Amino acid sequence: MRADAARNRRLLLEAAAAEFAEYGTEVSIARIAARAGIGKGTVFRHFATKEHLVTAIFGDQLDRLAARGEELLGHADSGQALLAFMADAVEMQVADRSFCQAVTADLRRDPQLRAASDRLVAAAGSLTARALADGVVRDDITGYDIVLLINAVAQATAPLGDAVPGLWRRYLSLIFDGLRPQAAHPLPVPAPDSLAPP
Repeated sequence: MRADAARNRRLLLEAAAAEFAEYGTEVSIARIAARAGIGKGTVFRHFATKEHLVTAIFGDQLDRLAARGEELLGHADSGQALLAFMADAVEMQVADRSFCQAVTADLRRDPQLRAASDRLVAAAGSLTARALADGVVRDDITGYDIVLLINAVAQATAPLGDAVPGLWRRYLSLIFDGLRPQAAHPLPVPAPDSLAPP
């Protein structure tokens, strides 16, 4: 890729990520192009459709979260590492209006997103396994559980997020307390073994 094309792509991705975070995925390509300082035609030279652009940005977000999880595997305290991972993931979702919008069945069928999602679940699974080995979390918790609980906190607090900043921290703390083994009861349904739609 030529240097100018690489620069335009970087500007485009940065502008699209910022627009989606502020206004959601319904924002227009024209608005994204204007923010990036490029023409609409340039957008479509890099991404055939808006869905391709959303997929690229969402995949980057999942990869960043997976990398953060892998980094936290080096933390001495496995419980604090798992909680920090969950907090970083919820905070990313709360700060980005498009994150929850992007988690659609159609997008989740995309091979690149499925691979990124698998990396995220693997990182969550590794952090969970360490916490399990240390007796920090109940023994029936999986990486899939952790990812779904992260989404649950973000979704549950989204309607009040602007009015009560940081409210998600309360509910993440409640959920994390529920992961602890003390007074745990058997769960009625097993954990899923995939985040992909059937």
